Amino acid sequence: MTVDAHLHLWDLERVEYPWLTEAAGPIFRTFAFTEIEPQLHAEGVDRVVLVQAANSLADSASMFDVAAASPLVAGVVAWVDLLDPAAAARQLDGWAAHPEFVGVRHLIHDEPDADWLARASVQESLGLVAARGATFDVIGVLPRHLEHALALAEAQPALRLVIDHVGTPPVGTDDHGRWASLLSRLAGHPQVFAKLSGLTTLGPAGHATASELRPFAEHVLDAFGPDRVLFGGDWPVSTLAGDYAQTTAVARELASGLSDAEQSAVFGGTAARVYRL
Repeated sequence: MTVDAHLHLWDLERVEYPWLTEAAGPIFRTFAFTEIEPQLHAEGVDRVVLVQAANSLADSASMFDVAAASPLVAGVVAWVDLLDPAAAARQLDGWAAHPEFVGVRHLIHDEPDADWLARASVQESLGLVAARGATFDVIGVLPRHLEHALALAEAQPALRLVIDHVGTPPVGTDDHGRWASLLSRLAGHPQVFAKLSGLTTLGPAGHATASELRPFAEHVLDAFGPDRVLFGGDWPVSTLAGDYAQTTAVARELASGLSDAEQSAVFGGTAARVYRL
């Protein structure tokens, strides 16, 4: 089974996405599941995990509507108000009514406070996420975000963490050390996983090749092992660098040195385990 563990949808007529403006260029439009579905079939993708794209209940509700209508959707990583543990508890209970609910994410990289993840209320709410057996996807754009993810892994060993976009490696720079060290330390915690996603749009040109990405992918695969690395296409953000077929081709090239069993883990098995699909 091949799983794309990181796919977005957005409907500009139904949901507000504060980060999505005309400055985003060609992705400033509605992207529906009907657009990506034939491309998934063409690339042999059997199931997908939809991931929140706005810190709102409306965005999550929209994804659950799609999940209810399509057997291709195996999971939904939704949003809850982590700043308010009481509200988070109610919202988690509400999402639990949907069999596709697998985890939670917040756009922490859009928060002005780089230490947002360390707030006491957020930590308490994440304890509720752990208690319900759901995952927490971490967007680590700044090293500070990864530092807080590391502290979270140490403080809450029962919470499964997925590091989106393998912590946004510094593609196109010579300053790899801090990122590499933080990813290695995160890999030291067995409940932490790394998502091989969102890479083709990195780098100064906003378009990274497999050769440019290979050192970062190899570090992650060495640190975590294929059983804790999972593929995500990051569509439609990925279309800024190429179509879906190009995105999957880069990912498969990055994993080409692995055995068949290891590739099966990266492109399906790990996602099925971490999200309990």
